[in-house]
Amino acid sequence: MFNLGWTEILIIVLIVVLLFGRGKISGMMGDVAKGIKSFRKGMAEDDEAPSAKAQDARQLNQDASLTDVAPRKDDAAKT
Repeated sequence: MFNLGWTEILIIVLIVVLLFGRGKISGMMGDVAKGIKSFRKGMAEDDEAPSAKAQDARQLNQDASLTDVAPRKDDAAKT
């Protein structure tokens, strides 16, 4: 489709460097790398999350079964 030789590619790269500058290009690549790292970290946390969520749910069920639902004497006297 496009018959680009090495000279055309070199000219395009030079134009991009002139427009954006070396600092901006390296900064963008650093931001991309940070994004990839945070994505991988998020995926690793999602793998661990179901077991942690299940454990939290079990703890809540145990806490709920231990609570006393009978009214206190103070509440009965108010009615």
